[in-house]
Amino acid sequence: MTALLITWIVTAIGLGFAALIVPGIKAKNVSAFLITAAVLGLINVFIRPILWALTAPLTVVTFGLFALVINALMIMLAAALVPNFEVKGFGSAFLGAVIMAIIGVIGFIALPLLTGAEINWYSFEYQSQTYGQ
Repeated sequence: MTALLITWIVTAIGLGFAALIVPGIKAKNVSAFLITAAVLGLINVFIRPILWALTAPLTVVTFGLFALVINALMIMLAAALVPNFEVKGFGSAFLGAVIMAIIGVIGFIALPLLTGAEINWYSFEYQSQTYGQ
C-alpha cells in the first residue's frame, strides 16, 4: 500500500515538473495533478498493457523508444478525461512523457529507500560473479 501511494505521488510530481517545463501542459490547481495521476495510474493498469502487447515488435525495433509514444498517448488520454488538466498536442505530451520517465526512474531508485526495503548488494555481486563464469 505504501509503494502504491509513493508511486501515485511520484506520478503527480512528474506531472507537476512536466507542467513547469513544457509550455503545452497546464493544470488549474494541485488537485488536478493528483486526480490526473490517479487517472493515469488506472489507464496504465488497464489500457497500456494492451497497447504494449500490440506494439511490442515496434518497441523492440526502436530499442524501447516507442514506449515513450505510448506514454504520451496515455498522458493525452488522461488529459481528455480530467477537466482541469490540459495538454496541447502530441509534442507536449511526448516531452511530458520523457520528463515523467526521468522522474519515474528517480522515484524507482528512491522507492526502496523510502519504504525501508533493504538492498542486498552482496547478493547481487555474488550472483553476478557466479553467472558471469
